[in-house]
Amino acid sequence: MEPKWLEWAKQLQSIAQAGLTYSKDIYDIERFEMIRNISVEMLAEQTEMETTVIKDLFANETGYATPKVDIRAVVFKDEKILLVKEKMDGAWSLPGGWGDIGLTPSEVVVKEVKEEAGLDVRPVKLIGVLDKKCHPHPPSPYHVYKMFIRCEIIGGQAKGGMETSAVDFFDEDCLPPLSVERNTESQILMAFKHMRNPGEPVYLD
Repeated sequence: MEPKWLEWAKQLQSIAQAGLTYSKDIYDIERFEMIRNISVEMLAEQTEMETTVIKDLFANETGYATPKVDIRAVVFKDEKILLVKEKMDGAWSLPGGWGDIGLTPSEVVVKEVKEEAGLDVRPVKLIGVLDKKCHPHPPSPYHVYKMFIRCEIIGGQAKGGMETSAVDFFDEDCLPPLSVERNTESQILMAFKHMRNPGEPVYLD
């Protein structure tokens, strides 16, 4: 579970964002700006991020605050799972990324696997929708829902992309260092559980 201070900071940010979107009174707008600044200071105090960086993160968010959506592909070959090595942190993750405006979750996962792993895939099943705050990820300023979609390989050739330096398949008991910002060991093990038991229900939260 995420720390309480982070939950409070994100709730304050959400309140401020909605207030700044819908308020007309200049005094109310000023108060919501103050609330947003408090949330920024809370995050800056508890993390190594600069205040200006946090403000920039929040400044690009407008309208009613809703969770972001991260979509991950679960691909198996010979009972080994596909992982890509992220250039950003040198660790391994399921191919994927933020949902794109105008694309369905299935279209996003196909695009991400092609870009990050060089493979053509066909989505076959949603296996989980997880709230990032309920899992052992590092603290994040955003509230994130993570979708895990099982896919089958239909073509292509395994190769890295602009954001990835390597592509490989791994056994359940021989996983490489994981990019825990993107996926945790427990989430990878969940994927293997679905691989062994196709009738496993969709995991929620």
